[in-house]
Amino acid sequence: MSTGDVDPILAAGAIVAALLAGAALAAPLGARLRAGAMVLALALTPALLLAEIWDSEQIEALRDRPAVALGAAAAGLAAVAVLAVLFGRRPGWLPVAVVLTVPFRIPIAAGGTTASLLVPLYAVIAAGVLAYAVPRLAGRTQDAGAAEPGGRVLRLLLAGSIVLYAVQATYSSDFERALQQVVFFYVPFALLATVLFRAAWTRALLVRCLAVLCGLAVLFAAIGFVEYATQTLLLNPKVIASNQFETYFRVNSLFFDPNIYGRFLAIVMLCVTAVMLHARAPRTVAGAGVLLAYLWAGLVLTLSQSSFAALLAGLVVLAALRWGTRPAALAAGVVVLAGAVVAIAAPGEVGLDRNANDATSGRWELVKGGVRLARDAPLAGHGSAAFRREYRRAENASGERATNASHTMPITVAAEQGVVGLAVYLALLAAALALLLRGARASVARGAVAAAFIALLVHTLVYAAFLEDPVTWVLLAAGIALAASPPDRVREPDAAPDGPPAAAEPAAP
Repeated sequence: MSTGDVDPILAAGAIVAALLAGAALAAPLGARLRAGAMVLALALTPALLLAEIWDSEQIEALRDRPAVALGAAAAGLAAVAVLAVLFGRRPGWLPVAVVLTVPFRIPIAAGGTTASLLVPLYAVIAAGVLAYAVPRLAGRTQDAGAAEPGGRVLRLLLAGSIVLYAVQATYSSDFERALQQVVFFYVPFALLATVLFRAAWTRALLVRCLAVLCGLAVLFAAIGFVEYATQTLLLNPKVIASNQFETYFRVNSLFFDPNIYGRFLAIVMLCVTAVMLHARAPRTVAGAGVLLAYLWAGLVLTLSQSSFAALLAGLVVLAALRWGTRPAALAAGVVVLAGAVVAIAAPGEVGLDRNANDATSGRWELVKGGVRLARDAPLAGHGSAAFRREYRRAENASGERATNASHTMPITVAAEQGVVGLAVYLALLAAALALLLRGARASVARGAVAAAFIALLVHTLVYAAFLEDPVTWVLLAAGIALAASPPDRVREPDAAPDGPPAAAEPAAP
């Protein structure tokens, strides 16, 4: 199937999968109906993917060797079943497993191409869905009425976003890519969020998740240091080639993009900073400071300007939550002023001596092209995932120059989904910010989640990947859970994890 062809059966299947995932995410269903919708969506997504790529060279080896294919499928199902049993017996392990696997993409070579897939995370998602759904389908477990999460408006907008994306894939000029977005990102991540915001986010669980995040960040930064010292990258031939022709050297650790690596480090740094700002024990403050200095060194080596901006935005949020909006705004103004002075004093160092396109590594032309695409189809856009194909057609650009997005998320949404999609996107942002910021000052965990989400949002304004990034869904799910049923609210991070709970915060809408 060519990228411009729309298979009506696959298109209908994508819409059904999105509707099932959206219903599980936001509809007021009973436990059994929700569990059934989740299992059906979980089963439908790989079926759609196989149907779409069945005749391609990507799975030729498996198609021609059915015994190998069946063996691989059986091994994968067995692993998922084992994980599902573990998560059923130890529900608190699921969020930790998500945090542990969310950064890892496995390169899979097939048909002459290499795809980087979130295979470990997909296994955890499937196991989490089964651990939730099987007992409820069997009638052994029922969701208590008090367990119904808050964030109803946000959950409805998330569900509407994935359904709208699937519907708008039906007229996309790149239906193949749009279908892959649905089955690889939107539907599984919606199922992930549905499981996560129903988890019991206790203080002990939050501490374990933060410990895993810090351990991963330390490991990734160490690998980045080795890459810089040896001037050798482990992954991504494009970055390797770019380093050979530039005067600088960017590291990406085990990530395929320095900007995504930088975004991960920035989010971890914000979580550590949130703890440090409320810590009373000197050893906690000192330990957090040492860790932040180490991670900052790792972040600098990425040379990711979008990650620096994201970190700064998150730090402003944390400062506002800790000391008030006015001091935070004043500090941010000082930083901006200092940056302006540096830019005026040394314009060559910040790219002011170059044109806008060169200074932004070609993104300015992408932004202008995206705006023109949005004007050409203002109401409903060109269709989901159509930016690359439509940009290449409109600008007569080569495949190398045309990227997947404009690197400015609102423009990508406007070009692909029109005013309709842009309205849903903006409403989703407003609902997310309202939920995450309300009450964040009284909770270290909620403040960290709010700052991390805003940092990620800023990153998407100069890079890409919003709902296509599992971190977005994890942060929103944690925010919904914490707002609806906050964990033991202890402002002192050094207190014992099993200390007495404080008074509960009111649930955010």
